[in-house]
Amino acid sequence: MNDTISGLLTITVLILLLAAVHVPLGDYMARVFTSPSHWRVEKRLYRLVGVNPDAEQSARSYALSVLGFSLVGIVSLFTILVGQSALPYDRGLPGMPADMALNTAVSFVTNTNWQSYAGESTLGLAAQAGGLAVQNFVSAAVGLAVAIAVIRGFVRTRSDWLGNFWVDLVRGTVRILLPIAFVGAVLLVGQGVVQDFADHTVRTLAGGSQTIPGGPVASQEAIKELGTNGGGFFNANSAHPFENPTPLANLLQLFLILVIPVSLTRTFGTMIGHRRQGLAVLGAMTVMLGAALAVATWAEVGGHSQAAQLAGGAMEGKEARFGTWASSLFAVVTTGTSTGAVNSAHDSMTPVGGGVTMLNMMLGEVSPGGVGAGLYGILVMAILAVFVAGLMVGRTPELLGKKIGTREMTFVALYTLSVPAIVLVGVGTAIALPGTPDVMGNPGGHGFSEVVYAFTSAANNNGSAFGGITVTSTFFQIALALAMLLGRFVPIVLVLALAGSLAKQGRVPVTAGTLPTHTPLFAGLLVGVILLVTGLTFFPALALGPLAEALA
Repeated sequence: MNDTISGLLTITVLILLLAAVHVPLGDYMARVFTSPSHWRVEKRLYRLVGVNPDAEQSARSYALSVLGFSLVGIVSLFTILVGQSALPYDRGLPGMPADMALNTAVSFVTNTNWQSYAGESTLGLAAQAGGLAVQNFVSAAVGLAVAIAVIRGFVRTRSDWLGNFWVDLVRGTVRILLPIAFVGAVLLVGQGVVQDFADHTVRTLAGGSQTIPGGPVASQEAIKELGTNGGGFFNANSAHPFENPTPLANLLQLFLILVIPVSLTRTFGTMIGHRRQGLAVLGAMTVMLGAALAVATWAEVGGHSQAAQLAGGAMEGKEARFGTWASSLFAVVTTGTSTGAVNSAHDSMTPVGGGVTMLNMMLGEVSPGGVGAGLYGILVMAILAVFVAGLMVGRTPELLGKKIGTREMTFVALYTLSVPAIVLVGVGTAIALPGTPDVMGNPGGHGFSEVVYAFTSAANNNGSAFGGITVTSTFFQIALALAMLLGRFVPIVLVLALAGSLAKQGRVPVTAGTLPTHTPLFAGLLVGVILLVTGLTFFPALALGPLAEALA
């Protein structure tokens, strides 16, 4: 009973906090990306890298800048990881093996933060703070910049320009992520999250001593959640008491995960000059997230599995400090965004609960999705929804005054199919290749679910895991790195090409036959299209995994 009350109270307070900041933060972000003025520190950064902040870029140039910047990030982080023993505060640890370093570098640059290692026993403090934490900021800023470029594609007419990637990157980092992360880190320190550069020796109950690693945890924890990154300083992630010590810290982390993706819908409405459009998008996101939370909580609280019924509850893999409700909420939020942080073991969830976390990612993480990625993902699905509606009534589909023609639908179709193809090809290869090590950590449906979850998490740039399989083999390091790379940058290139195509069009006047896209009816159509596309794509995989396990 106490767990239920605590869970409902947490959900209520979280909703109220998000509602309170939705308008001011959303409008602030719109001003950040439309202001003609540059801060002094920003001008110095532009001079340092040789960028003209007043020059705009085409879709092709914008995409090449994203790819070039990310490639430099991968090479730089890889170098830090393999050579960390030469850095200060290395804690006496050797450099990462090359395959693991490649996987980790790709993971953090793509905003996935998949970890095939234990942070406290693998990485020194310089690698954590100077390597991983930096990428936590800039990878989130890349996603935010792409989302803003896509919005400009709807706003602009007869234009070849989508803005300046370098300006969007710097402003997103300096004006949005840094100040909010700083406040978040201070609040987390106030709750007991560790922030130092020292190890801690404690006396155990048996009379011995144990050294517990410390480090700049709070600063990394804040941007890990705010940027929907997810990589933990410790192997236990947000279940570790140094990362997430109290229920209030847990609530703050949930708020940080959701605050930018939720507020971006207001930014979208403000920048296009039609705020009800942003509310319709937010409504669709909320319906999907709320439904996922209801089903997952029902499955976990009710212990709807054989193991849970035999044990008298589904507490395996959950933190007793938080309970079942808070663990279910965290699991749904972290997979509904591209965060991947965990305060419980998803592998230990009931078949239905674990299936919900998997389905959240298969939806494309649009409920509400990661920083930037969730917004541009659901806008692509909105184009698909108006195309379906246009087919039903025999009209040329339009969205926000832009005609959706053959060229636009080609980009939408490729975008929609790219990540599922990466997931299914990856799973099929892992299962089919003879002698692939550690493919299934468990037999039957659950073992298959672990493999599907791994590739779904990687390709959707989530980073959470069903922890039953060991993914430290060279095959998994390389295969998952490829899934993360393709799952991040193929959709980005396609969505920027789509934005460029939209920007070149004129604006179609609204007529009596124009489909209103700011109504609850359209929001419902959007949810239906997302569920239909996901079901047609992934139902066989779900049937062989979590559904088969649940029915058993």
